[in-house]
Amino acid sequence: MEELKQRGEKRERRHRDTWDPFHLNPIGAEKEKKRTCFRILQSLVAAAVGILVLVSGVISKARTDLEPSSGSVCLLRGSLLVLSMLASPASYRSDVDRQLYTLLLMCVLVTPNLLMFLKALWKCVFKNYVAPDAKTLAIMCVIEALVAIGTAMLVLIVMPELDVLTSLCIPGGICIFSAVLQIALRLQSRRWMILYPICSLMLVLSGYTLLALDFYARQSTFIPGVGARSFAFVGIAILASLLVSLNWWENPIQASGNILDFLMRLEGCRDAVYLFTSLVRIAVTLAIYFLYFCMLAEKKIDWDAYRKASRPAVEIGLGLFFLQAFCSAACHWFGVVACKIHALRFSFALPTSLIGPVTLILGVIVFLTQAEHLVPRPEGSEVVRYENISTPFWGFCHELESLAGLNSTPVVMLEISHSICRTSINNPYAMWPFSLLALEGVCMWLGLVSCSYYVWKIKVQRIERTSLLFVRRLYESAFIDISMLLNMKMKVIRSANKDSNSDIELENCVIYLCATMWHETYDEMLKILTSMFRLDRYRGDPKEEHKDCFDFECHIYVDDAFMIEKDSGTKFVNTYVCDLINVVMEVYRVFTNKEPDEVSIIETPYGGRLVFVMPEGNMLYVHLKDKQLIRNKKRWSQIMYLYYLLGWKGYNVKNPQKITRQNNPCRASLVSLDSETYLLPAHVNDSKRRHISDDNTYIMALDGDTDFHPGALILLVDRLRMYDNVGAACGRIHPTGMGKALITRPMVWYQKFEYAVGHWLQKTAEHVFGSVLCSPGCFSLFRGSALMDDNVLKRYTTKATRASEYVQYDQGEDRWLCTLLLQQGWRVEYNAASDAYTNSPQEFKEFYNQRRRWGPSTMANTLDLLHSGRETVHRNTSISLPYILYQTFTVASSILGPASVTLMIAGQRELVQGHGRAKATEGGGGRKSEQVEHNAGAFQFVFGIAGTLSIIIAVIPPVIYMLICFLAKPNLQITIAAILSVIYAFLMTASFFAIIGDMVMQGTFITPTGLFLVSGAILYMVTAILHPQECTLIVYGLMYFICIPSGYLLLTIYSMVNMHIVSWGTRESNKGKETQKQVGVVCNRECRMCCWDWKVQVTRESERQMMLPMQNVTGANVNANAEDEAAPATAEPDELAVQEEHGKKKLTEMERKKELEEDLDQEDSNSERSGTWVEPVKREFLKKLTYANLKRNLQEQIRYTLQRKIHEDLREDLVMVLTDTLSATLSGSVGPEDILEPSRLEELQSALDEAARRTLKTNRLDSSGAGVMKLERRVKRSIERTLLAPQVEKLSEDESDFWDKLIERYLKPIQDDKAHLEEVTRELKSLRNKAVFLYFIINVLWVVATFFLQAIGNDVLSINIPKYYPNKTLAPEPMKVEPLSLMFLLSFAVLLIVQFLAMLYHRYLQLTSRFLFGACQCSNQTYLPRVYTLIHVVSYRGTEKNYKERDEEDEDDGLVIGNPLQSSLSISPDDL
Repeated sequence: MEELKQRGEKRERRHRDTWDPFHLNPIGAEKEKKRTCFRILQSLVAAAVGILVLVSGVISKARTDLEPSSGSVCLLRGSLLVLSMLASPASYRSDVDRQLYTLLLMCVLVTPNLLMFLKALWKCVFKNYVAPDAKTLAIMCVIEALVAIGTAMLVLIVMPELDVLTSLCIPGGICIFSAVLQIALRLQSRRWMILYPICSLMLVLSGYTLLALDFYARQSTFIPGVGARSFAFVGIAILASLLVSLNWWENPIQASGNILDFLMRLEGCRDAVYLFTSLVRIAVTLAIYFLYFCMLAEKKIDWDAYRKASRPAVEIGLGLFFLQAFCSAACHWFGVVACKIHALRFSFALPTSLIGPVTLILGVIVFLTQAEHLVPRPEGSEVVRYENISTPFWGFCHELESLAGLNSTPVVMLEISHSICRTSINNPYAMWPFSLLALEGVCMWLGLVSCSYYVWKIKVQRIERTSLLFVRRLYESAFIDISMLLNMKMKVIRSANKDSNSDIELENCVIYLCATMWHETYDEMLKILTSMFRLDRYRGDPKEEHKDCFDFECHIYVDDAFMIEKDSGTKFVNTYVCDLINVVMEVYRVFTNKEPDEVSIIETPYGGRLVFVMPEGNMLYVHLKDKQLIRNKKRWSQIMYLYYLLGWKGYNVKNPQKITRQNNPCRASLVSLDSETYLLPAHVNDSKRRHISDDNTYIMALDGDTDFHPGALILLVDRLRMYDNVGAACGRIHPTGMGKALITRPMVWYQKFEYAVGHWLQKTAEHVFGSVLCSPGCFSLFRGSALMDDNVLKRYTTKATRASEYVQYDQGEDRWLCTLLLQQGWRVEYNAASDAYTNSPQEFKEFYNQRRRWGPSTMANTLDLLHSGRETVHRNTSISLPYILYQTFTVASSILGPASVTLMIAGQRELVQGHGRAKATEGGGGRKSEQVEHNAGAFQFVFGIAGTLSIIIAVIPPVIYMLICFLAKPNLQITIAAILSVIYAFLMTASFFAIIGDMVMQGTFITPTGLFLVSGAILYMVTAILHPQECTLIVYGLMYFICIPSGYLLLTIYSMVNMHIVSWGTRESNKGKETQKQVGVVCNRECRMCCWDWKVQVTRESERQMMLPMQNVTGANVNANAEDEAAPATAEPDELAVQEEHGKKKLTEMERKKELEEDLDQEDSNSERSGTWVEPVKREFLKKLTYANLKRNLQEQIRYTLQRKIHEDLREDLVMVLTDTLSATLSGSVGPEDILEPSRLEELQSALDEAARRTLKTNRLDSSGAGVMKLERRVKRSIERTLLAPQVEKLSEDESDFWDKLIERYLKPIQDDKAHLEEVTRELKSLRNKAVFLYFIINVLWVVATFFLQAIGNDVLSINIPKYYPNKTLAPEPMKVEPLSLMFLLSFAVLLIVQFLAMLYHRYLQLTSRFLFGACQCSNQTYLPRVYTLIHVVSYRGTEKNYKERDEEDEDDGLVIGNPLQSSLSISPDDL
């Protein structure tokens, strides 16, 4: 209700000034509201992640689940420490059980290395790798072997010999080597910070000293189990800790910058190195295990004992092992998540540092609260007291030995108590020696915290790579907390040469948003313009420092923007451009409540250009292409803007234009350096571009109907910033429909599910296994350096001359561009969190024509990539031979799609041998064997047709339709396809129920067809659930299922047979031809009489041409006659001769003028035409100078200029004064919709400047004189901007020369002769015939093979599959299935499972937990850009829309340069 009132008040204010106060308010134009709930949710997520890190880390070290049962404590499930206690020689377990626990302890150490080996193997197989040199591999193997020796000695040998508390404290000394390196290399950014590693070293040494004193105190007080042998294990523990500390040697050395060559070589071949070092660590761990326990231990390994282990021991051991392995991995993973969501301190550093103390505290609490339940005493019995014993625990520890053989005693609790009793707590004389152990633990813990001090202050990017955060790829499960802290890099080295500890932000980047338009509707234009203005509002003024570090420009390229009147030959912009201009003005008005301030109209060699300054100062360029001057279609528009933005602008900023001749440029746009005069960049982004590398120059390819939010674009930018080898990134495309009619919705429903499945499974599989093959042109971000690479942009300009090139180059330009990037070694990625919405075809004909282009182009580009597979694998690290095989399999499955659909309609026969009861006959009664035939197809199950005959019937419609496609016109083909699609939809529905009926008849769903249907349904349901915001799309799956024959059979036939048609096929419109621009038309009449039609049209040009001869004749004759009559009759002959000669001269001059006009008309016909379109466009923008618009524009301009809070009172006073001045100057003489003349504008500007100056002087008390002068200049610029009329400018000579040469070289309109076109048509038809023959002969062979197998029968050739009923009972006879059908079914199942696993892995990478964040709250609905992943949302939303505004006092500092479009360009000393 409040919003309705606010809109009503605004409308009333507008209505006071004009009779047309009605506005269009597009969805998504409102400002984003503050999402307080989201901030709270963000904090809760960070807290939850921190708790999960702490809990999983504690469980990994030692965890107990207490279940009271009959007053006692049941089984405790622990992990590493508990497992080491159970494996201890001093435990109460049997030798067989201890041997099993020791083996599982060894498996705990091997598991992370095995995972590391599998991960490295995965990357080497699927992602390519670099082989390490022998020296690097040898050094790494030696270091990893030493670390493995230390880890095995500490965990397998030392920890079982020591008590649980000492085992918990000793690993803290692992940080000693890192502390020594930090001191030696002096890595601290401030000198006093060296105290941290010094304190760490001193604390660790103190801890080792206290450890020795503690064991000396134990030995001197005769603690059981402590002797001279214990000191040897203490020494081994210290040595092993030193060896383990070598594990993170790379961290301080990398931060110091030493041996960078070695580290760079190691980084390049890290996957291959880990492949070998993980095997080395596994081998060393096994060697230590077998060497010690087979040769050195007191009790050697008994190989037969493994089979004698008790069942409880096996259950306890396996439970501890799997619990430790899972919790260690979970702790590491949640730690990574905490770093990526910018909760490093409170969700990573704090919980990781507290894992050790919390484990100790929980262990002590459990011991103190549960230990008394271990020794049950009868009621009324007294506690036995010992003389000369002052400690309370000695008696308890003494009585534990009596419980060793009782089966009712909780095993783990008993071993914990027994291990604690081996410390000084069991001292019979005093408790103070136990403080040595406590102090040892405190020293070790403080040493670890002080050594990892840098973790608390490190800075990470919004979306950071895991390899940039951590030194090693995986973790040490035995010391999960210590390994996570020491594994965090001390200094994150990024590609922009900015480390994580510096306050300098990332290198800035520039983004060029390039949208191509081709006959878009008004609503579609509204989407893309709203998105661009939304980004402008998010980014803010380009002169402000934004936390996202990017600048952008918007470019719109309109194909076929002009039309020419047939009669006069005059060129005007067509109705699509008129709609675009209206949309720009309407969106500008919605976002700012005023008209565009600065508009320029420029005539260019390719047509024209409109330049707008967006509300926040960013630029919007609209390029109008004339198909008579430059090539049209999307690919050539892309080449046009790529050469302009990357080539011309990049060259310009690196080589400032030198003024070599006097062309009288504006003095404000010149700068003199070293006696040379240079032309400064025209806009802010052009001046910034010289400091931005090509790697950080991005091209955002868009369609004219794309709708997106700033967050979607920024997430793609993050992908390119994170990975230097990523050349392009695409987001999740959502098809939408503009139609309201119900009849157009089924096509949109079908495409919604098709797009969803394609992104959920296919694109994620490509992203995980290799690289995405196609980044759609409607919403994709490209890296400038990737496009400028060899064999990419240059080859992209190739003109198609052969038939195959027409199919590959022009029918799917975005896929071909991605193929070129992949072949050059660049990676294409997919970001599921980046959402964009685009219109999809709503009519059957438009949909078929679109897919007619996409299908052959996709096949051609994929085959091209597979053909160059070996070269691509060698050059591209993201593509491997297994990925090439995967793509080969997908291509083969798509080729066999028509045959598969045909056989599915026909039905698959399954024969099951069974026994049934027969009817009694005259000869007797009894049982006989019968054969039951089960048919799963529509023809067989519903119509009862035999198997072979059903195949024949199912093949007839596709064959007939193929013949129709060869003979009939495309429109008729599509009409017949639509009719057949409806028929096939009924047959697919029958097939669906046939499969269900087949399962009912057989009494089980465990059949090949049933399993495939049920498992496929479950798989899609799980996939939808894992995409919670899109899970409702599963409803459209039924529509997709019944349309499978139309999409995979009829559409395939249509696209293959019509391959020779290379026209666009979509958005074809005669609007520009039928409705010509009625500009300058004086008379337009149509008359009909009988069978005759007359059309009479008189334009101003034709009127002028008709009136010119009449004026010449009448004017010249009248003047001549008048002069002749005025001459005296008695004139002299000489005077008559002079008059005669003068008349001849006039005639010759007229003839010369006519000839000159004819020559000029012939030579400058194009320029004469181009001048005609400028004036109508200019008149459209002059509407801003009406009285009503001026009043509103002036108010909003002043409010925007004085938007700071300190100017609030001044702002309102100035708005009131200037409004009154405007009304007083124009009232009574100008109507609300009248456009002001230039003279009135000058008069009005003088009056407004004077009123503003007087108002500012009255407010001088609030600021200094210099501040008032600056404020006055700003207000004066605002008034000038408000009264500025649209400028008709001329393109610079250099840029005009660039466009002329570019058009001549690459973009000259294609004008092929008739013979060449006929030759190309013949080649296309020949290619079509070959492709159709090859494509369908494979399908025919598949159908024929299935037909003969059906004819032979399953008794002769079949595979027996056991049949199970739902009650899990086995049927007496198995099912018999055709081998070919089973193989094909399994192939599809394997492909689907592989894609499903890839989807799960992709969900794992982006955190499967998703939630809905507060999107842009619009006026009438919530605009949902979709659920972002938890990592992306929390990290992105924590940093969005946070830019630093420049102070007002600093605004006018520096050199201010005049610019007609951006008058506040500043030049820094770096530029000079």
